[in-house]
Amino acid sequence: MNRPMSGRVAAQAVLLLNAFLVLAPMVIMGLSAFKSTREIFQNPFGLPGVWRWENFARVWVEAKFALYFRNSILVTIASIVIVMILGAMAGYALGRFRFGGNDLLYLYFLSGLMLPIRLGIIPLFILMRNLHLLDTLWALILTYAASGLPSAVFILTGFFRTLPADLDSAARIDGAGEWLIFQRIMVPLVRPALVIVAVYNLIPIWNDFFFPLVFIQTDRLKTLPLGMTTFFGQYSTDWGALFAGLTLAALPVVTLYALLSQQFIRGLTAGAVKG
Repeated sequence: MNRPMSGRVAAQAVLLLNAFLVLAPMVIMGLSAFKSTREIFQNPFGLPGVWRWENFARVWVEAKFALYFRNSILVTIASIVIVMILGAMAGYALGRFRFGGNDLLYLYFLSGLMLPIRLGIIPLFILMRNLHLLDTLWALILTYAASGLPSAVFILTGFFRTLPADLDSAARIDGAGEWLIFQRIMVPLVRPALVIVAVYNLIPIWNDFFFPLVFIQTDRLKTLPLGMTTFFGQYSTDWGALFAGLTLAALPVVTLYALLSQQFIRGLTAGAVKG
């Protein structure tokens, strides 16, 4: 076997191993959703003896899954929309215009990637209290939008800088204003980058437990990760119902990623080859 072929086989083996490590926990979670708690501990990796569909019914009713699901959808969509809009506008300004302080402002945004936002939880809590946003979904939306903006600016600025300068120059000659150039010409060209921003921020926001625990006290405003704590008892945990809830919570994210995978891969590989 020649060296290029052996290298290709080794790469495929590594990718298959990575796929197995990623998919195996999801398969185990899906199978556990149809088991009782006793069966999960007795046979954690096998098929269910009896497929218990009632676990999903209990999650939907007892855990108020529909309510928590709606809250998670609202928080996630609103946060990502804000991140994409503000990130695209900032990326366009930093990527297409050269002005005094451009690099300094860019580094200021990048500094947001260096420090975990959870380190500022006490100032954040005081800020939300002073703004009367505690125990509202806006506290979560604004926090997630602020935490996702640095990565969005970083990604989109790089994409805007790779676009030919002739595009916006020709539009200006035709009489187009900056907003029209941004909206009609630039944004469609960086659509793969916007998908990267959306997917990159989607999973952390959807799965976050920390900020809802700190900011939300009212039961009707809980998101899915916080709402699933219903099945954690003081002395026992209903693992079957909990895995059913986790399976339902994972389905939208997995489905969305599958639908956007082509755009995501295209965005990651953009600029890798010149053409």
